Order: sequence, then C-alpha cells, then structure tokens
Amino acid sequence: MGELSCAYDDFTHVHDGERLSAVSAGPRGRATVVLLHGAGIGSKARLRPLLGEFAAQGCHALALDFSGHGESTGELAELSLRRRFEQAVAVIDAYAPAEDPLVLAGFSMSGQTVADLAGHYGRRVIALGLCAPAVYAPEAWDVPFGDGDGRFSEIIRTPGGWRDSAALATLRSYEGRAVLAVPGTDAVVPPEVTEAVEDALSARAQYTRHEVPAADHRLGEWFREHADDRREWVTALLDGLEDDGWAATGRWVAGQLPPGRTVARSRFLSGGWSSQMRGLTLDDGEELVLRMFVKPFFRRHAPGLLAREASVLRLLAERDGVPAPALVAVDADGGHGDRPGLLMTRLPGRVRVDEEDPGTLGRRLDLLAAQLVRIHAVDPARERPRVYEAWTSPERVRTAPGRLWERAVAVIRRDPPPYRGRFLHRDYHPGNVLFTGAGDGLRISGVVDWVETSWGPADLDVAHCATALALLHGPGHGLAFRDRYEEQGGRGLADGRDHLYWRLLDTLAYCPDADRLAGPWRELGRTDLTPRVLADRLEAYVAGLLERYDHA
Repeated sequence: MGELSCAYDDFTHVHDGERLSAVSAGPRGRATVVLLHGAGIGSKARLRPLLGEFAAQGCHALALDFSGHGESTGELAELSLRRRFEQAVAVIDAYAPAEDPLVLAGFSMSGQTVADLAGHYGRRVIALGLCAPAVYAPEAWDVPFGDGDGRFSEIIRTPGGWRDSAALATLRSYEGRAVLAVPGTDAVVPPEVTEAVEDALSARAQYTRHEVPAADHRLGEWFREHADDRREWVTALLDGLEDDGWAATGRWVAGQLPPGRTVARSRFLSGGWSSQMRGLTLDDGEELVLRMFVKPFFRRHAPGLLAREASVLRLLAERDGVPAPALVAVDADGGHGDRPGLLMTRLPGRVRVDEEDPGTLGRRLDLLAAQLVRIHAVDPARERPRVYEAWTSPERVRTAPGRLWERAVAVIRRDPPPYRGRFLHRDYHPGNVLFTGAGDGLRISGVVDWVETSWGPADLDVAHCATALALLHGPGHGLAFRDRYEEQGGRGLADGRDHLYWRLLDTLAYCPDADRLAGPWRELGRTDLTPRVLADRLEAYVAGLLERYDHA
C-alpha cells in the first residue's frame, strides 16, 4: 500500500558541496521524526508512507537521501559512516527546530547512524526505532565505502569486529523509548549482532522488541507495502512518549509505599544484565531498588523468576549469615505496571570488580568463597527451590574449531554425575555481591539477584563464580576458586572429571561470546575487558581446567 493522504514537502539541502534530497510531512507537534534509509540501493522513496504515518500520529517527519543515493548528488563509493552522520546532522539542524524532541529511526546500516546521532543529540532524543540494524567496528567510521572490495569491506567482514562498536556503548547508556524491529528472516545482519543490540537497549532504555515474522531484512520496503505492519510499528515507537514509559509502574510503586511517602528521585543502577535496576530515594531518605524485566526472554519467564525471588527473599529474611534485600512488593506478571517488577530494600555497599590492589583482591575472593559456603548451608525447612537447570548442553554449545574445544564439549556429553543437593544462588559472581569497608575492614554487605535460586550440586555455584573470576581477573583466579571455597569450610565438591563436568557445563554456556557478560563490568570501570581479552582468558581457563581435572 502506498502513501497516506497528507502533504509532502520535497526540498534540497546543500552540504559540503553536495545537494541532499529530502522530504518532510506533518506539522510540528509531538516530536520531529527523522527516518534514515539503509545502504546499497536504499533511499527515502520507500520511507514516504512511514512519513505519512508519523504525520497522522501528530509528528513532524523528515527523511533524506544520503549522498550517492536516490536523488542526492555525490558518489556512493565516497560515502562513509562519518559522512552519513554529518549529512544527517546538517539536515536535522536546518529543518528540525532546536526545541523539538527527536525520534530517530534507522534501517540496516543506519542503525549505526542512529546511535551516532543519539550520542550527538543526547537527551533531546526521546525515542529510537532500529529496524534490522547493523553496527560497525570503530575503525570503519572514516573509511569510504568503495566499490565492495576495499578497506571498508575488509573491516566489516572481519569476524566479530563489530563487538567493539561505539554504537553499542551509546545504546547501552540510552534511557528513552526504544523499539527494535526484527524480521522473521535476515540474511544480512547476523543474529548475534541483533542480540548485542538488544542487550545494549535492555540496559536502560524503555525497550520493546517488535517482531515482523513475514518480513526479510528489507523492512523499509516491507513497511511501504504493508500498511497494518507499518502502523503497528509506528504506534509501538510513539507509545508512552509523554509519560517516560513507566507511568503504570510508577503508580504501582507509589501504592506500595508507607502512607505519606513519595519517590523523590529515581536513577538507573549500573551492573544489571538480565534486568533493569532503578534506585529509588523516598522523600524521607529511605532507599529502595526496583527490578524490571524488559528483555523478551525474561519477560516471558518473569512470573516464575520473580515469584521465586520473592519467596527466597522471604526465606532469607528469617536466617542469619546471608545479607539479602528485604522484599517490599512484587508484580510478577507485570499486571500492575509497565513491566514485570520487584521492589526491595537497598543494601549498603557497592559492587567491586576492580584490580587496583592485588592484596585487596585476594581478600575479596576469600570473602566471596566464605559467603558462598554460608549460602550453601541454608536449609529451607518448608520447601526446597526448584532443581537446577543446565544453561547449555553438548548440542547447544557453539565453540571455535579446535581440539581443545572438542575435548571440553566431550566432557559434558554424559549424564550428570550424582550429587548431594544444596541451596544454590545459581548466579553467584562478583557482580551480584556488595562490599563495604577497606583493608582489614572489608566486608560483604549484600548478595543480590536471587531469581535463579535452585537446588543442586555446590559445584555449580563454584563453577559459575570461577568462570566470572577467570574472565574478570585472569584464568588463575578462576582455577583457584575451588581451593578458596574449601579453605573457607566448603565441603562436598566432586572430584576429577565429575567436578570438571560441572565446571565446563557452566563455562561452555558462554561460548563463543564471553563478551556479553562484560557490558556491566565495563560500566563499572573495567574498560580493559575487550572481546579479545575475554576470548583469550576463556580459552586459557578451559585449557587449565582440562589440564587439572581431565585425567580419565
């Protein structure tokens, strides 16, 4: 289906010696929407029906042809990511009134351009629409596209090069509305890129994943021809703009507070991966934490996950030795708020993942091991938590080729070893532990994130923490964590290949993309944890495990 019945204004903007062809629709209203086409034969022509749709929903909308595309002058081979960004800025600054909030929507290659613009315009950007987006390695930024066999093509074809993209860091820090449109089939953008974009947007944005099952990568063309899908996507992008996207949750939170109390301040907390964490300060100074699930997987499983966490927090409130938050309220299915959520007290202290003082690091690791021993000593009198679930299997593991990885996968190609069941945190690692004090006064003040609590072998918790330590601080610290655990009184771990089974069952769940763990760590200052560093540490850690335990 074609364009909606509205007035379109075609115009030309001169920038850097080139004439950029552009079009607008709709009067000034809710926001100025900027639509950006993809690479290759992409142009603004296929986006005109979208302009009309945004205009019909009260927005002023713009689209342009980048140089070398559509009706603009210039050579496509001379275009670059930097020049796309500069051309978009030139049109926005000239035709989007400075006081207008911005909604940025981009297709394919313009996923990178949208992120670049979001970083440039900051809080003026209130919504992002990313349609089958691509992101690129930093070194590709200034390189002309060429004719398909030059330096730009070499960079973007480097496996995993996109993992260092500045776009992902920008999207991770973005706090406005964000809708990721995902086609049913995408032969252009690898699924791991889409997953990385989703992980980044889930950190702070009011995020929604929008599936278009019948479409392929060319979503601009699809939306041009399918009015219902087009309208549904535009509505999803504009939904909740006026109330910051969490009005219902705000009302639910207000209803859980003591009479007369209100939320004076709300801010995002760093370090979350599976959920968004907000710190809430009440008008009397009391501090609470709100966990909200936004990723589709966790939203689907939220009723079970949050009900389990609420139950565990009630259990731990009756026991000494495990400093956990106190439950305030839970909305496990999201029926009362914008997202499923759990409200709890805020514990003192902070997450420590630094390496500044080797002596302090050793003290922290001993405290981690001792706290895990106390967790495993919890004996629920009334009802045990669910039996653990494995997070990978020989059939699901994806590793690099090579004998080392073949040996590792072979270890878990068996029935699980017999074990004595224990109360498991199941996601115990430095990112879920709070510390206070320094030197001899260093203490653990809190253990958080109890949604995965399970019943199973103590080896699994040891394995999970050890994997994180290997990635954070080096393989040696991961290999030594069992020894620390046993030195602190831990008992009952398996020996030999049985223990190796549990260690690798955890570690192999992070192949081939250990970097997905590191976003929160980098937010906390560990910018040294590049994808290459993490991949090398993971491989060295697996080699160390096999050398130590694989003696069958």
